Amino acid sequence: MSPDAPAAAPALRRVDLGPFARDAHWRPAEFVFWLLPVLGWFAFPENLPLLTQIAITALFALSLDLILGYAGIVSLGHAAFFGLGAYAAGLLARHGFGDPLLGLAAAVMLAAAAGFISSILVLRGSDLTRLMVTLGVSQMLYEAANKLTDITGGVDGLQGVEVKPLLGLFAFDMVGRTSYVYCVVVLFLFFWIARHIVHSPFGLELRGVRQNAPRMPALGVPVNRRLIVVYTIGAAYAGVAGALLTQTTQFVSIDVFSFPRSAELLLILVLGGTGSLYGALLGTLVFMVAHYLLADINPQYWQFWLGLLLVLVVLFAREGIMGGLRRLGAAASAARLPAPNSTRVPR
Repeated sequence: MSPDAPAAAPALRRVDLGPFARDAHWRPAEFVFWLLPVLGWFAFPENLPLLTQIAITALFALSLDLILGYAGIVSLGHAAFFGLGAYAAGLLARHGFGDPLLGLAAAVMLAAAAGFISSILVLRGSDLTRLMVTLGVSQMLYEAANKLTDITGGVDGLQGVEVKPLLGLFAFDMVGRTSYVYCVVVLFLFFWIARHIVHSPFGLELRGVRQNAPRMPALGVPVNRRLIVVYTIGAAYAGVAGALLTQTTQFVSIDVFSFPRSAELLLILVLGGTGSLYGALLGTLVFMVAHYLLADINPQYWQFWLGLLLVLVVLFAREGIMGGLRRLGAAASAARLPAPNSTRVPR
């Protein structure tokens, strides 16, 4: 070859995506888990409104788990995006645009836009700064909704919300059949999307950022860009949950922006286990059912018993319900393994 000839371009190194594909395979336990909503339909026909609220809260918890459990972004104001989605769907329905899917689309766009804009402020500081910024944003929106009574209804809530039948065929009845199926289907679709996200190279980068953010730029990972993307996605998920709440209740309360709603979400993730999509779902299920049963048994002191449950989980299951299930599965697998043949070492 002539020395003046251009050097051949280095061959691009192909990335083996086999491990990601194997991790993304659905396991038998997951199919069993998603049969629970079907079981709930037949076993608890009189409690469909409660099951609908569990599905909505599970999607809301999933949104926070994406940014906290996988990216390590701590937030005390995640209800801001939940409230924006709720008001987006409610205002559309109040002004004659009551198609449920249109309301979901509007909630996604508004909440995602708010998440993208606020991420610039949230990601500038440390964990404590992020807590204060997220809490401040949600409280600002709460007060804005309180003052703009002509638009939001203020403390009286947004009334006159009329949601049209789903797909023009299925009306939202008082029993809650349409609401339940609608919310479970939306939850499953968004869970499926989130599952693909966390089992992709993007999800692996998020885990690396959560564990050791300073080292990730050396691997070619733009940390801030990844955090902005996942924060925007989490905000969009929260907006969808808020829109579902509005469409199933046909009412929007100013409480959708409240701090207790965000704090309750953190408790759910602590209970279920952060960094696990199924941890968010199981935490919601246990928290909501415990809330319902304890409030029915002891209306005055149910918070005491719920707090005791959370303390026990923190003491004996540091990684939440999912962490405990993983340890039980590992112990069961180890017990099934055959004991190694003991061999006598000659002296």
